[in-house]
Amino acid sequence: MFNRKRKAILAIDQGTTSSRAIVFSPDGEVIALAQAEFAQIYPHPGWVEHDPEVIWATVLSTSRDAMRAAEKKGWKVETVGITNQRETTVVWDRASGAPIHNAIVWQDRRTAETCAALRAGGEEDRVRERTGLVLDPYFSASKIAWILDHVDGARARAEAGELAFGTIDTWLIWKLTGGVAHKTDATNASRTSLYNIVSGAWDAGLLELFKVPAALLPEVCDCAAEFGEVDESHFGRSLPIQGVAGDQQSATVGQTCFRPGEMKSTYGTGAFMLVNTGDKPVYSSNMLLTTIAYSLGGKPVYALEGSVLSAGSTIQWLRDGLGIISRASEVEALAREADPHSGVYLVPAFTGLGAPYWDPDARAAITGLTRGAGRAEIAAAALDSTVHQTCDLLDAMRADGVEVTELRVDGGMVRNDGLLQRMSDLTGVDVVRPSNTETTAWGAAFLAGLQSGLIASLQAGREGWSVDASFKPGVDAGVREAARTGWTDAVGRVRTG
Repeated sequence: MFNRKRKAILAIDQGTTSSRAIVFSPDGEVIALAQAEFAQIYPHPGWVEHDPEVIWATVLSTSRDAMRAAEKKGWKVETVGITNQRETTVVWDRASGAPIHNAIVWQDRRTAETCAALRAGGEEDRVRERTGLVLDPYFSASKIAWILDHVDGARARAEAGELAFGTIDTWLIWKLTGGVAHKTDATNASRTSLYNIVSGAWDAGLLELFKVPAALLPEVCDCAAEFGEVDESHFGRSLPIQGVAGDQQSATVGQTCFRPGEMKSTYGTGAFMLVNTGDKPVYSSNMLLTTIAYSLGGKPVYALEGSVLSAGSTIQWLRDGLGIISRASEVEALAREADPHSGVYLVPAFTGLGAPYWDPDARAAITGLTRGAGRAEIAAAALDSTVHQTCDLLDAMRADGVEVTELRVDGGMVRNDGLLQRMSDLTGVDVVRPSNTETTAWGAAFLAGLQSGLIASLQAGREGWSVDASFKPGVDAGVREAARTGWTDAVGRVRTG
């Protein structure tokens, strides 16, 4: 039996390729963890879908497994936090709870023409001013409209209030509460292209622009709030859901980037860099996004964000597409065998290029191949692609006036010391890996802990953060410039705009 004094927090971390559940102590110790991968669905080139019911099943099974393991160790889960892949869009029937279409994933590019038409019509400035986002198929609004226009009768049913929309956090809240709660948080709302980040409300003008009925939309809450009670049929007892944030904002909280200027970058399926800009939105002149970092007590804190669409997914492609590795963990050793002067570059525009290019029609390429190049050179180029895309984002941040001296990193890729040293060498800044690399899940747990009272304050989180390893630049400017020039040339070959 669990010890009632050993109170714990369940963090549901629903990602692009797997669902994870982690039970944390209030001081950030990992008590138990469970993970389940699920299938990616590719109906057409550039399209990416998930089965929402499979996502729900993996979340339920991993949560049960993690809670069971924690309770065997004497811990009792008191509250639930959720973090999720952002922008991914689900529309479902309010009465039956059944999705009317597969989830359209954030990487999906099927609405590129719709976004291009809106851009040509002069709407980009309006969208950016109200949402902080560029006009791109990455975000939820055009995905919602696509579903309503391609499922028979969906638009009329949506206007009649029979359907519900949610990003993955909202879908999970609905399922966990047995259809009682239809809610999201400010960070996920800010990624839809429908939420006005200045007024803090769904924007009627944007709903009209994207042809999304207001009746579809969830209630927007702070990141630490009362999102509903988990139905007791799921875990054997009711539990409050008290913390929610999109995965990159959750990692920002987990990395304790609570002061303006503090920056983190997360390396999972994609790579996402956020820098805290304080209590007022800062708009980029270099194609970065303005977004809500977190919202507490009705007060939003803003961030500048750079979004890379392919990072860890590039390594998955080496495994599943090319077959040059059998496990992702093999890539570091293979890359060490590469000729450092090979001149091979891999631009992983499998679903287009994200920031700072925002080119949905770009496609991946490997450049600089010779008969001397092989598996090792391609592996090294794949890892370097993540480093170079990080450099692109930092260059854009600097051009927007952000002073960069330290980059806090997290996510599955950062266990690779060689990657982080290369990142420090080419960015020219210190790269810092925290002791707790489960920062995305911990951010959601931390928010739930704040709301429940298990965690006293933001300062308590800062005091619990510590450094595992720090990597400092070790190459001269000439080496850095030559590597960056080669990358810029390679990107120029795949860009369409």
